Amino acid sequence: MRARTKARKRALDILFESEARGDAPLDVLAHRRETADAPPVSDYAAMLVEGVVAHQERIDQLLAEHAEGWTVARMPAVDRTLLRIGVFELLWVDEIDDPVAITEAVELARMLSTDDSPRFINGVLGRIADIGEHLRAAR
Repeated sequence: MRARTKARKRALDILFESEARGDAPLDVLAHRRETADAPPVSDYAAMLVEGVVAHQERIDQLLAEHAEGWTVARMPAVDRTLLRIGVFELLWVDEIDDPVAITEAVELARMLSTDDSPRFINGVLGRIADIGEHLRAAR
């Protein structure tokens, strides 16, 4: 697994854990970085967690608008978290090309979620990427 792929997986783990336990994501991130027995958290993984937290309201608004037939709350937790990371990368991480952000989210969904998840994530992120230039200009 490539370094950025591992970072995305680590960010997913932290965000998923925080949601499942009802803990603040930044607290979970800090705990993971301070604990010697936890897998290491790269700077890129930390940036993803911090970015999703900072922009979660806008990210969730975009997901609600573009996830046809799904509310954000009804989405499977892994899919919701992957979508949040994917949207953050699409709109706020300039050094990651849109197709890379989408492909990485789809591949993680293929490994970690339901059989329908890769297609769902690809569709939602694809719709957001189609208007990404407009969205980035408006931020």
